[in-house]
Amino acid sequence: MKIQAIRGVKDILPDEIEKWQWVESKAHTVFARYGFKEIRPPIFEKTNLFSRGIGETTDIVEKEMYTFDDRSGEKVTLRPEGTASVVRAFIEHKMYAAQIVQKLYYLGPMFRYERPQAGRFRQFYQIGVEAMGSHHPDVDAEVMIMLMDFFKSLGLTGLKLQLNSLGCSKCRPAYRETLKDAIREHLSDLCDNCNQRYERNPLRVLDCKVPRDKEIAAELPKTADHLCDECNDHFQGVRLLLDSTNTPYDLDHLLVRGLDYYTHTTFEVSSSDLGAQNAICGGGRYNMLVEEFDGPPTPCFGFALGLERLISVVPFDQAGDFEKHPDVFIVCLGEEAQKLSFTLTHQLRSEGLSVERDYDGGSMKRQMKKANKSASRFALILGEDEINSGKYQLKNMSNSEQLEISADSCAEEIKKQL
Repeated sequence: MKIQAIRGVKDILPDEIEKWQWVESKAHTVFARYGFKEIRPPIFEKTNLFSRGIGETTDIVEKEMYTFDDRSGEKVTLRPEGTASVVRAFIEHKMYAAQIVQKLYYLGPMFRYERPQAGRFRQFYQIGVEAMGSHHPDVDAEVMIMLMDFFKSLGLTGLKLQLNSLGCSKCRPAYRETLKDAIREHLSDLCDNCNQRYERNPLRVLDCKVPRDKEIAAELPKTADHLCDECNDHFQGVRLLLDSTNTPYDLDHLLVRGLDYYTHTTFEVSSSDLGAQNAICGGGRYNMLVEEFDGPPTPCFGFALGLERLISVVPFDQAGDFEKHPDVFIVCLGEEAQKLSFTLTHQLRSEGLSVERDYDGGSMKRQMKKANKSASRFALILGEDEINSGKYQLKNMSNSEQLEISADSCAEEIKKQL
């Protein structure tokens, strides 16, 4: 029986991985500019980390987590998202003791048992950012500006930043009851999911994607109209900072996000290049999550984005620097040249050059075809005459110009041509 990949997962092949690496390198560059450092939490954790942090009533915890008993009988889960793991690491390693805003980001696979479809996988990849240790509106605005800066570095256009505020533990309970009262009048018209959410998490009704439910949700009480003074001041502060940097955004009163831990500012970025499921990034403030995990009071702000969906909208045809090709392809003519090519390849690589070669020999025509296929910038031609004279032939693969270079200064002369 032919063994194939599990449904809902995919191989990222060498031709495609160059795009991934290019996007990830832009993330490393832009995030470092804003003072963020990478963290790499484990891929699996104790199950209660996610059920406690994400929320027992979320679809992720109820339907989508890959959970199993390990050999000791402890329940463990493949991480469905990254924030809970970062918060656990923040507390476990007492990162709060530094008394500065910890600026962290991560890249890696996540796992959710969902119905596979275009752009959605059971093993998928995320880039996430967490700024931990300040409630100041500057943090919210700076992280969102950094995100838009990252998207700009990828050449993305047609993006929309949408904002809302979910309030806090002071004002949200009253809003929750007001919302439940309003929803109660429409229960018979709402879908089964919304009827289930009504009692446990009525804010999720605002997030429903069923067209009829979205129409009803648009008429329900808005979170922004029920904020306490502190939440309102914070949200207005964030908006003023975005305005001061000419960062465009829209208010979206139905934007609540799918995870229970969000408070205050929440946001989403969508792309006009995608269909109905057009969100490529979402996040917001979560001021209580560290305390819920028995850590000290630590206000936080962050986001996560799916790499598969992001890569699908990046205009790679306009990004001329993401492909990696050899600097030199060594063409060996004859047995002596074949022997010499091994040590020469090692020498050139030790000088910092990217080098490929033909391992099987063959005619010059055959080897030049391989050099072309590798998209190498130059072909270095070695034959009996070249070895005896100490002069190699270097051919520019883009314009077919050819020149002689000295064997003694081979690396230096190739670098000059590059």
